[in-house]
This record gives sequence, C-alpha cells and structure tokens, in this order.
Amino acid sequence: MGLSLIDYQWFQSINHLADVYPFLNPIMDFFAEDGEYLFYLGVILYWFYRTPQNRRMVAGALLSACLALGINAGLGLLFYRDRPFVHHHVIQLIPHAANASFPSDHAAGAFVIAMSIFLWRRKDGFFWLIFAACVAFSRVWTGVHYPTDVLAGTVIGMGSALLLYRLTLRWRLLNMILTSLIEIYETLEHKVWAPKPK
Repeated sequence: MGLSLIDYQWFQSINHLADVYPFLNPIMDFFAEDGEYLFYLGVILYWFYRTPQNRRMVAGALLSACLALGINAGLGLLFYRDRPFVHHHVIQLIPHAANASFPSDHAAGAFVIAMSIFLWRRKDGFFWLIFAACVAFSRVWTGVHYPTDVLAGTVIGMGSALLLYRLTLRWRLLNMILTSLIEIYETLEHKVWAPKPK
C-alpha cells in the first residue's frame, strides 16, 4: 500500500469526523482559519512584556518563522501537490484557494512559534504546542490539507525553531546580530515612548 493511499485514508478518517461530531466543527473552523491570530497575539504580548528573555525569544521566533516559511515555499515549488478537495469529494468546512497543499504553512507557522516559546519558557510552551496541534489537526478536519502536509509543516516548524535556537547559543556572530537588532529597536522604542520634557 503506497504512502499516498495511506495518507488519503488517514485524511478520510479525520475529515469524516466533521459529519460524526458536527458540534465540534465551529471549533475546528476557528483553529483552521483564525487560530494563527492566537500566535500573533502571543508574540505581541511577549514582546511588549519587556524582559530580555522575552525579547530574545520573540526575535528568535520571528527569524525561525522566516526560515520555516522559506523552506515551505521551496518545497511547495519542488513537490507541488493539489489540495484534497481538487481531486476528491471532501467535507470542506472553510473556503480555500486551490493552491499548493504540501507542506502546510499554518502548521509550520504555528509550530515554529510554539516551539520557540517552549525552548525559552517550558510551561508556557507546552500550552502553545497544544494550540499548534489543534491548528494542524483542524486543517485536515476542515478538508484543506492531507495529514502528511501538516506533519511536514510540523517537522519544518519545530526543526527551524530548534536549529535557530541552537545556532544562537553556539554561533557568536548570530547571537551578536540578534542582540544588536533588539538594542536598535529598544533605542528607538525609548525615543518614541520616553516622556517629553515640559
């Protein structure tokens, strides 16, 4: 049995849950379409809760996200795959363009942020990883991704976060660049928000 057939069978099993448990569909719709906004909000809150650790964590998360989504874009061009609804009858709960399905940007984006937080703040990161899993699973439930799409996105997201975290700890030049960018921002921030003399 080929991988694509197994993948499709997994997809059918998960996507069919939309018929079996329709009361969960609004929750899955939310995670599939709007779950990413939880991560945007989290990044903003951590950044403006001004601690050196939070600033480094968020800066690392954003650089990791650029890496992960860049890898996704390259793989999407090299291994183009249609969305499930293009060739199969699916329960499609959310609208989506018929563009590349592999790998999942939503899964990669959610997991790269969640993993970046986990590496710096274990307790917080555990809950963010759960949210990321909900985003990835919901993309299959709602009919817009195959399981291997979100699995690949998950691996790319987590791997990118871990790679950049390790490089930041071991590569002095990258650490200096990251620190300099944060210092430049904080200098500008201080000038903007500092109370003006009367």
